[in-house]
Amino acid sequence: MIYSEKVMEHFQNPRNVGVIKDADGVGEVGNPVCGDMMTFYIKVQDDHLEDIKYQTFGCGAAIAVSSIISELAMGKKIDEALQITNKVVAESLGGLPSNKLHCSNLGADALRKAIEDYQLKKAGKKPPEKKVEAKEVELEEEECLCPYCDSAVAEVVPYCKACGRSLKICPECGEAAAFDAKFCPHCGAKLEEK
Repeated sequence: MIYSEKVMEHFQNPRNVGVIKDADGVGEVGNPVCGDMMTFYIKVQDDHLEDIKYQTFGCGAAIAVSSIISELAMGKKIDEALQITNKVVAESLGGLPSNKLHCSNLGADALRKAIEDYQLKKAGKKPPEKKVEAKEVELEEEECLCPYCDSAVAEVVPYCKACGRSLKICPECGEAAAFDAKFCPHCGAKLEEK
């Protein structure tokens, strides 16, 4: 898998990582297929995003996406920040491999959710219970995806032919998981350590 120089730069030197303890808005999203999880925290001053922090658990593309979104949105008006789409994110990173485009969707969604959370609080409405929204990815029946590169793998193969990584099969759902994963990224079942 080939990443642009910009993706590698943001992966190796991520910007604005962290938590804002008294955040004005918090947005969380996750993808059960690849295991990526993102939480964005925003601080708003005079309708501008004064500060943005994030925590991301995922692949290099997910980290790069979070980093570039934090830079793109910092200092912007709320309405301008809401215009940051997955397409804008991917273009700002010099492109993403097609099997990593879902990362840009997650990042844009997490920022949007943080802004929506802020707007609800500002309007005096109670935000919905905090829960991670899982984006569903439709798979063909019997199709299993590598959690590293999203390539289809046969259930009986202990490695991904596309990226060469070692895998194990979750006994609960039968999907592929990273060899060293403690929990299945698909169903959340605890996996035996090998």
